[in-house]
Amino acid sequence: MQVKPTKSQFVAVASIAAELSAVMEVAKEISLAAANAKAIAFRAGEKAKGFQPITDFINELAKDTIELVNNINDYAFLLYRLTVDEQRLAEACGRFEQVERLAQGARYAASLAGPLLQARHKAQAARREFTIHVSELLVKLAEVMHPARAARVIAANSRIEASQAGEYLQSLQAVAESVDNAAQIINDKVHRCRSALTVINLAD
Repeated sequence: MQVKPTKSQFVAVASIAAELSAVMEVAKEISLAAANAKAIAFRAGEKAKGFQPITDFINELAKDTIELVNNINDYAFLLYRLTVDEQRLAEACGRFEQVERLAQGARYAASLAGPLLQARHKAQAARREFTIHVSELLVKLAEVMHPARAARVIAANSRIEASQAGEYLQSLQAVAESVDNAAQIINDKVHRCRSALTVINLAD
C-alpha cells in the first residue's frame, strides 16, 4: 500500500515557495542597497574610497543569491508537481482497491490486479523521485546560506569603512545595516525552508 501525501506535505511545499519568494525580494533589496551605496560612495569621493569596492561585493552577493533562488524555485515547483502526482496516484490506488474488494468473486475480478499493480509502482516511483529532490533541494538551500553569511561579514566591514566617510557616515552605515538585516532575514527564511523539508523527510 502506497503512503498517501499528507496535508502537511502540501502545506510544507507551499510554504517553501512562499519563503523563497520572500528571499528573492530581500536579495533584490540588497542589490538596490548596493546601488545606493555606490552612489553615496561616489559623492563622498576619497572619504569613502574603501567603501566603493564593498558595494561591488554586495551587488555580486545579491546577484548570486537571486540566481540560486531562481534555481531553487525550479526544485520547489517540481516538488509541488510531484506531490500532486503522488496524491493522484494514491487516490487511483485507493479506487482500484475498492473496486477490487467489491468485485471479489466476479468473473473478471482478476483483470484488476495488473492496473492496480501498475498504479502502485507509479506511486512508489513518484515517492522515490520526491525524496531524491527533497535531498537535492536541501543541498541547494545550504548554498544560499553562503552568500547570506558573506553579506553579514561584508556589512561588518562596511561599518568600519563608513566610519571614515565624514558627513556620509550615517548614510553608509544605514546601507551596512540594511545589508546585515537583509542577510539575517535570508538566513532565517532559508532555515525555515530547510526545517519544512526535514519534517517531510521525517514523515517519510
